[in-house]
Amino acid sequence: MTGYVAGKGLQLIPTVLGVMTLVFLMLRLIPGDPATYIAGEATTQAQIEIIRERLGLNASFGAQYVNYVADAVQLDFGRSLVTNRPVIDMIEDALPATLLIGFLSLLLTFAISVPLGTVCALLASQGKGTFDQVLIFVTMALDQLPGFWLALVLMLAFTLHLGWFPATGVMEWGDPISLLKRIAVPLIVLSIGGIASISRVTRTSVLEVLNEDYIRSARAMGTPDRSVLFKHALRNALLPIVTIAGLGFGRLLSGAIIIESIFSIPGMGTVLIRAIQGRDYPVVQALVLIYALMFVMMNLITDLIYTKVDPRVKL
Repeated sequence: MTGYVAGKGLQLIPTVLGVMTLVFLMLRLIPGDPATYIAGEATTQAQIEIIRERLGLNASFGAQYVNYVADAVQLDFGRSLVTNRPVIDMIEDALPATLLIGFLSLLLTFAISVPLGTVCALLASQGKGTFDQVLIFVTMALDQLPGFWLALVLMLAFTLHLGWFPATGVMEWGDPISLLKRIAVPLIVLSIGGIASISRVTRTSVLEVLNEDYIRSARAMGTPDRSVLFKHALRNALLPIVTIAGLGFGRLLSGAIIIESIFSIPGMGTVLIRAIQGRDYPVVQALVLIYALMFVMMNLITDLIYTKVDPRVKL
């Protein structure tokens, strides 16, 4: 197991370097002088030179790349051009909100989609296909809904009309009930797409396993349907579910950027949107790199989960 993890970790090194290279080139490939673009038109040459010095653009291209990689490895992303705060401090302030929403949305997605898809597969295998067909239609419809549109509709329903959940306001970390009310609607919006896709994959995967010979043998031996379904069928159908969940993490990250901005959640998505609007390129570079590394780490975690679901993978 240790050798497998070490091998996967070594495979990530070129990926991480590639991500860092793309983030580095993001600013340098903009047509024209980035410092002039950031400073604006009504700026003196001396002010432009100050910005070039802060961005490290006066050094050679190779030296800039080496300095950027060395600083990024040490988590030194420079200072914000707008607030003059260290970028790492801005990330540390915004990271808890993003991690909380991401973790809870993943938890809610799996808690609903996996049992729902499993039960639908059981009903379909028993010839009770009405509920199964309704589920497929509903999940396909929900999967096509744009997240920003769904966020506005739920905000209109739950906040303006019913008054159940606030759409904006301070996140009170010391009051769990108030905190959950504050993030309830964003969690629903982020989870709906994952529930729709993972429940369909679960239903298909479990349905295929239920047709296997060892499942019929377990039933013939008098094993209860609940044990057959959750102990044997679902466990052997987990590999495709884990795969789609890992891929869905990227969708969750991109959706969280928009949702955080819509609901004024002080997370990394809101910081990224404001940095783009304010042309705060050190912050943009750092956040894009952090998001990319989070996705890479999620892929590594998915590979490790494979070894628990199917021990043959690490062989």
